[in-house]
Amino acid sequence: MNFTLIVCTYMRPNPLLKLLSSVKEQTLYPNEIIIVDGSTDLKTKEILEINHFENLNYFLVDENDRGLTKQRNYGIRNSSKNSKIICFLDDDTILEKNYFEELISTYDIYPEALGVGGFITNEVNWEKVTEDYVPNINEFFFDGWKRKEGSRFVLRKKLGLDSNLKPGYLPEFSNGRSVGFLPPSDKIYQVEQLKGGVSSFKRIVFDTFQFSPYFEGYGLYEDADFTLRVSKTGTLYVNTKARLSHFHDFSGRPNKFRYGKMVVRNGWYVWRVKFPNPSIKARIKWNAIVLLLTFILLKNVFKSGKGKEAISEFFGRISGWFSLIIKIK
Repeated sequence: MNFTLIVCTYMRPNPLLKLLSSVKEQTLYPNEIIIVDGSTDLKTKEILEINHFENLNYFLVDENDRGLTKQRNYGIRNSSKNSKIICFLDDDTILEKNYFEELISTYDIYPEALGVGGFITNEVNWEKVTEDYVPNINEFFFDGWKRKEGSRFVLRKKLGLDSNLKPGYLPEFSNGRSVGFLPPSDKIYQVEQLKGGVSSFKRIVFDTFQFSPYFEGYGLYEDADFTLRVSKTGTLYVNTKARLSHFHDFSGRPNKFRYGKMVVRNGWYVWRVKFPNPSIKARIKWNAIVLLLTFILLKNVFKSGKGKEAISEFFGRISGWFSLIIKIK
């Protein structure tokens, strides 16, 4: 099954080179690799000129096509029509050797699948337990595995604001648990959301859908928007055998004020894509969670060495929340 890998990058030449080096070692190599570079310098282009990778096509885009969703749509338009599967990877990931072999094989196991996501291994420590294990409030348990619960989710549990749905599904008040809460079980799970930077889709999906231009620049939550729309028409899966590491390189990211504003505004947009007319109870919960997570940031002002960043993100979130109320950009 022919498949294309699209990597959208911005000012990250060295992380991109590490990713492509791991692609080079794959047991199943892409028929086509497309690099869509939105950088404002030529460092990425130069590093690819001195490091050869088979089947690679490089595109340096200008301001009109710069930004994650625009670059993804650009890559799709310029991909080979012979590719049946389009894969996306963040430029700061590194693959295990059988990543593509496991990912692509999922389409043979589930022929009806419209999309398949990979599994990030280096962000959470999981522990295998018995199926009848009863977790305490500081733990999250799913399918025979447990992990330490984040303080935000512990507080949400106490306030009755936690989701009762499986990971990868969005409750009516949004703010559910992402596919990052799926355990390293070697199983394949059906979901309605994928992480865009470790995802793949059948080419036919793009006959109907494209990544939304609403998500400018960094594109926070653009993957949730896209996959929630796709999942209304077919099935999506995460294969926990398709493994990789994500190293969260901070170069190329927006400032904390803008990031905080995006968290709220983009989160609201994704919520309304899935639930255009949520109930009053769901509206109250959504706003309560937004404000709760916003004010938790103030704790970081005093408890971390990044107080200036925390206060900047706090005001960004407050600005985003008020902008939704008074309907200003």
